[in-house]
Amino acid sequence: MSKITKQRLFEILSSRHLNNPYSKLASIPTPNNFKDINIATKRVKKAIENGEKITIVGDYDVDGVVSTTIMLEFFEDLGIKVDYIIPNRFEHGYGLSPKIANKIDNGLVITVDNGISAYEASLILKEKNIDLIITDHHTVGEKIPHALAIINPKQEDCTFEFKEICGAQVAWYFCAAIKKELEANVDLSSYLDLLTLAIIADIMPMTSLNHTMVKQGLKKIKNSKREAFKLLNQHIQKEFLVSDDVGFTIAPKINSAGRMDDASLALDFLLSKCQNSAYESLAVLEELNNYRKTLQEDICSRAEKQIKSSDKAVVVWGEEWHEGVIGIVASKLSHKFKKPAFIFSINDNIAKGSARANSQISLYDLISKAKHLLIGFGGHKNAAGLSLEAINLEEFKDIINKELSQVNDSLHNEFITLGELDVSSVDLEFISIIEEFEPYGLENERPIFNVSNAKLLKTDLIGKDKNHLKLTLNSDGFIFEALKFYDNNTNLDNNLNLILSISKNEFRGVITPTFLIQEIL
Repeated sequence: MSKITKQRLFEILSSRHLNNPYSKLASIPTPNNFKDINIATKRVKKAIENGEKITIVGDYDVDGVVSTTIMLEFFEDLGIKVDYIIPNRFEHGYGLSPKIANKIDNGLVITVDNGISAYEASLILKEKNIDLIITDHHTVGEKIPHALAIINPKQEDCTFEFKEICGAQVAWYFCAAIKKELEANVDLSSYLDLLTLAIIADIMPMTSLNHTMVKQGLKKIKNSKREAFKLLNQHIQKEFLVSDDVGFTIAPKINSAGRMDDASLALDFLLSKCQNSAYESLAVLEELNNYRKTLQEDICSRAEKQIKSSDKAVVVWGEEWHEGVIGIVASKLSHKFKKPAFIFSINDNIAKGSARANSQISLYDLISKAKHLLIGFGGHKNAAGLSLEAINLEEFKDIINKELSQVNDSLHNEFITLGELDVSSVDLEFISIIEEFEPYGLENERPIFNVSNAKLLKTDLIGKDKNHLKLTLNSDGFIFEALKFYDNNTNLDNNLNLILSISKNEFRGVITPTFLIQEIL
C-alpha cells in the first residue's frame, strides 16, 4: 500500500470542502427561513415598545450559557435591560421546567438552547397569559409545547437551509432578525468568538455553515476584547488556536460550573467587564473542573465493575453518583467499550441518566422504545438525558439490549483512517497542511493514520498520576515517540499496529510534531 504523502494529504483534505455553499461569512443563510421567526421578532419589538419584562431562560451546559450570554449582551447593546434565569441542574432540572415557569409572573419569556420538550412548563405560562418564544435545536418530540413561536431548525416545516446548528446559533440568528426589525446598529460578528465556543462544545458537525463560522471564530477568540477570552489566551499561549484548544481546554472549564455547582458562575466569567472579576471567576472554574476530574475517575471505575461484555449497551447505575459527571462517564465508557452507554444516578428512588453513543443509531429513537417507563427524556442522535423510577431500571436495560440486538448497524463508528503514514515524512510542512483545514470535528474528523508493524523500544508512564502512556517506537528505521492519554496498560506486544493523529506541540517557541495514539489495534 502506498503511503500518505503531503500532496495526497492536501488533496484529501481540500476535497472535503469543495461544495460548501457557505464557504464565506458573507454567504451564510439569513434568518428568513426559520419557521415563526417573524412572529417572534414582532412580539419582541412590541415587548420593548410597551416596556414589558423580558425573561431569558437558558441552560446549564456550554451551549446554554453561551446562548444566554449572547442574548444578554445583545439586549444590553440595544440599551434594554432583561431578566434571565439559568437553571441549576440539581435544584431545577433541565431547561424551562415547571419549577422555573412557576418563578415567572409576567412579561415575555424567551428560551435559548432549550424549551422544545417543556410541555408542562408551557401550560403553566399559558395559564398566566405569559407569551413564550422557544429557540432551540434539540429533536422535536411528540408533545409540542404551547408557544407563541418556536424557532428550531429541527421542526419538520422549518425551511432553514442547515439543520445541524447549536442553540447559540439559533439564538444568534434570532438576534439578527430582531436587529433588522428594530433597524438597530449592532455588530453581530462580535459574537463569533462566543458562537465558536458553543459550536465546538456542543459537538456540532464541523461542516458547511459550522466550519465557516468556527474557522473565523477561532481567530476572533485569539483577538477577542472580552476579558474572559483574553485571560484564556494567556493560559493557552499559542499563536493560532485550533478546535481542540477549545474542545479540550476551554469548554471543560466553562462546563464545570453547571456540572458541579451553578452555571451562573460560567455566565459571570463570560460577561466579565474587568480583568479582576474574570480572574476570580476563572480560578473558581479551574477548581470545579479539577474536582470534576476526580469524581469522574471514581465513578468510571465503579461503573466498569458492573459492565457485562455480552450486553449490547453499557447500562449501569449507582446511588448518588454525581449527576454533573455522568454524561462524561457515559461518553468515556461508550468510547472504551464501543457501544452506546447509559449511566444513571439514583436519588430518592428516581434514576436520572445520561446517554452517549458514537454510531448511526439514533439514541433519541432508541430511548423512545422505552418511553412508557420514563418520567421524561430529550436530546440528539448521539447524546440524551432521561429519568425514570429506579425500580424500572432492569426493564429499561432489557428493552435497550433487545432493541440493539435487532439492529444491523455497527454499535460504534470505527476510526476511518486516511491510510498508511510514513512517519519520517512528518515535518512542519506536513503539520501546516493539517492546520490549514482546521477546524476539525464531527463529520470532518481530524486526519488519522495507520502505522503498521512499529517496533516497541520503550514504555513509560507519565503525568502526575502516571496515567498516560508514552511509547518509543521504530517505524522502518525511524525512531519516534507517541502518547496515549488515560491509558496505563504497559503490557504490550513488541510489534504494534497503531491508529494515530498528529498535533503541533509549541514549547518556548519551538514547534515539534506530537504523535497521539487513538487506538492500539
